[in-house]
Amino acid sequence: QVQFVESGGGLVEPGGSLRLSCAASGSISGIVAMGWYRQAPGKQRDLVAGISNIGNTNYADSVKGRFTISRDNTKNTVYLQMNSLKPEDTAVYHCYARTIGMTYWGQGTQVTVSS
Repeated sequence: QVQFVESGGGLVEPGGSLRLSCAASGSISGIVAMGWYRQAPGKQRDLVAGISNIGNTNYADSVKGRFTISRDNTKNTVYLQMNSLKPEDTAVYHCYARTIGMTYWGQGTQVTVSS
């Protein structure tokens, strides 16, 4: 099992920035990738960004150039720096950790972009 502590969500105006953090604990030795998905009301959960344990990253097209994912392996923590936020970025952001055969999910943190 993997447990998460997620933080950094909140309310921000369009064009603003937020930084999400997700600290993993528990059975973390088998983690090969971590990252973030998001889910807006009435929509499916979509990948935002992911990072492997060797630093390879991938992003949704809608966030490329605005969001940056990073990882501190010494703290088992993944970060998502979100800049130039748009109202369509409003969603619950869920941290995930992927092992070979399993994906673990955090409870999520709300991000609301509104004036």
